[in-house]
Amino acid sequence: MNLIVAVDKNWGIGYENKLLVSIPDDMKFFRETTTGNVVVMGRKTLESFPGGRPLKNRTNIVLTRDRNYDGKGAIVVHSKEELMEELAKYDSESIYVIGGESIYKMLLDECDVAHVTKIDYSYRADAYFPNLDEMAEWKIVADSDEQTYFDLEYKFYKYMKN
Repeated sequence: MNLIVAVDKNWGIGYENKLLVSIPDDMKFFRETTTGNVVVMGRKTLESFPGGRPLKNRTNIVLTRDRNYDGKGAIVVHSKEELMEELAKYDSESIYVIGGESIYKMLLDECDVAHVTKIDYSYRADAYFPNLDEMAEWKIVADSDEQTYFDLEYKFYKYMKN
């Protein structure tokens, strides 16, 4: 399984259920990487999308404890066991974990590839991603040249688990 995330200098990923920043090239990379694949998220991540609607041209799977939750077309599961059962129907290489914080933490050990956009700035954040640079099992296998969006510098990294 894969995961895809944008983090700031402190591995922050969000504040008040919103992304810290929206960088067009990062959004494009996310769209191109996940289109045609399976995306796994929590309820709050789905609700942060326009209209709270699933992403187009992807199989959307939402994990929530709310048994009455309407995923507006997304597949809704209610436990990690139910999620893993659903994910077993798909090629693991086509599955992307897209957030938020608790979903990333729950599924990090299930993933072997991480696409991380690192933004060279510290934002105010209340949601964080685990720092892969501090985990011996994760190694950077590819990175991009430094990119700039207005005054923000960022790079795309690909991590793989040993």
